Amino acid sequence: MTAIQTAALTPALISFDLETLATVPGRIALFVEGEVPRSLAARRLDRLSRGMLSKAMGSEAWGKVKPGEALELAHLPGLVAEAVQLIRLPKKATSDETRKAGASVTRARGKADILVLAEGVARLEDLFLGLMLRAYDFTTYKTGEQTVKGAVNVSVPEGEAALEAARAVAEGVIFTRDLVNEPANVLTTMEFAERLTGLRDLGVHVEVLDEEELERLGMRLLLGVGVGSECPSKVVVMTWKGSDAEPFALVGKGVCFDTGGISIKPAGGMEEMTMDMGGAGVVAGVMKTLALRKAKAHVVGLVGLVENMPDGRATRPGDIIRSMKGDTVEVINTDAEGRLVLADVLWYAQERFKPTGIINLATLTGAIIVALGSEHAGVFSNDDALCGAFLKAAAAESEGAWRMPMGPAYDEKLKSRLADMMNVGGREGGAITAAQFIKRFIKEGQAWVHLDIAGVTLGKGDTGLAPKGATGWGVRSLNRLVADLLER
Repeated sequence: MTAIQTAALTPALISFDLETLATVPGRIALFVEGEVPRSLAARRLDRLSRGMLSKAMGSEAWGKVKPGEALELAHLPGLVAEAVQLIRLPKKATSDETRKAGASVTRARGKADILVLAEGVARLEDLFLGLMLRAYDFTTYKTGEQTVKGAVNVSVPEGEAALEAARAVAEGVIFTRDLVNEPANVLTTMEFAERLTGLRDLGVHVEVLDEEELERLGMRLLLGVGVGSECPSKVVVMTWKGSDAEPFALVGKGVCFDTGGISIKPAGGMEEMTMDMGGAGVVAGVMKTLALRKAKAHVVGLVGLVENMPDGRATRPGDIIRSMKGDTVEVINTDAEGRLVLADVLWYAQERFKPTGIINLATLTGAIIVALGSEHAGVFSNDDALCGAFLKAAAAESEGAWRMPMGPAYDEKLKSRLADMMNVGGREGGAITAAQFIKRFIKEGQAWVHLDIAGVTLGKGDTGLAPKGATGWGVRSLNRLVADLLER
């Protein structure tokens, strides 16, 4: 079963005559700076509504509206429109404020068409991105009558380039959100791999490695995670070669469903483990964005796709497994499976591609949620330059990321009596010991960043640019990192 994928809303760019404002049906969205109507559109609306715009902008309610937020004015006199949405946007608004302003428009979107008067907005790409990202709604499995949303028409001169740039990013984010939102009975390892092969239409080279090939390569840690599932384990390799430079690698954990295996999770909240493939989802979204915008960079994205289930064949606590690297791992807890998947895929990525840098993403630990909540991903690294470049990109995209400590003292917790290491190191510093485990599969001198995205992948409520559910965190930051680091 292949579900219909959600496409990003693409606003229509129009040329609009302000003289016809009085007869515009539906909704009007207007960006204003202060407490007095100054733009041509604002002054025109003020005259038509007999000063109601001026009154609203001088009110106490408007004074509480922050940049990017809106005040709704319903059924103003002199206008056919059912509502005018006043959105505060300073002339020197930041990217984040401008995106929030765009999101304010589509957050209030209903059946009515929306006319967005955007002349004078400085950061058009950010405005369009906010419009498109907040228009997202995953309704694939809703069987009742669906509300048909109104069109979004934007009046702005020469906005085509900004719209296309924003669309490339939005499509990647939404691809990730769709993957994360899908239920596990639909997004099996086979279905996931099939959707990734669809990126070939955009010029991405896609290879799917099956279990026979993974066994030949020695990826026994990864195979040990999926051995209890009816869904075959796979590794998908996506290559975007927009330059002749040496490749940069992105690696994602794709556990399509995680019961914890034999170390089974508690029932409460287990349904959310459909999001445990979030790292792979982000890598897929980044690869789509790079292809859509024809990035002048060489990037390879690798994802390990498995399902962690209890079964008579499943890996048991106490089992010892040899990795592709050759190290042996005593599996103490089968619910700490993501690091096993990453260990083999990271080693394979380094052996085959010899990347200039490598970033892996995983919804890896509950410990990072305890430490950072849902506002920041945990960032672990052995390379200050690469880590700093990522943190700078994440800050520019307003995607929360916080560097966490690492150090050899934490390795003591991973010592095994029987094998080279254990896969867990106890409750204390759980996110750090997980990162220390992964670091053992990073070669000497290899620049590496590990992103623990367990807290930021699935929003418990509206996050500003996304409704409740999958956020698509990381696509924007990694796309910017590629542009900053590899395309200059």
